[in-house]
Amino acid sequence: MNTPRVLALGAIASLVALIAVTIAWEVWLAPLRPGGSWLALKALPLVAALPGFLRRRRYTFQWMSMLVLVYLAEGVMRAWSETGVTRMLSLVEIALSLALFAFASFYARATRPTR
Repeated sequence: MNTPRVLALGAIASLVALIAVTIAWEVWLAPLRPGGSWLALKALPLVAALPGFLRRRRYTFQWMSMLVLVYLAEGVMRAWSETGVTRMLSLVEIALSLALFAFASFYARATRPTR
């Protein structure tokens, strides 16, 4: 197995897991309001990146490595300010965001054109 393939699979797995956690968090597990929250729409940029990840488009990996930092910041803020289930979910969001950042960044670097 070559390195770019492993990095792409790790990034895809992290992205899918982050999408699942984000939606489950804001709809069922710990929504801001009973019955779900419009905050679940924060998963849309992640879903938009999925086709590019599946096609292994380097540009998608590049911009996602920057966008995922927003999810990392949200996870840190909510881990700092919340308690209970919400804190645990934000710690999961932090871990998945860091994994996605690392995999996407290293994939973009491993697939850069040679000069």
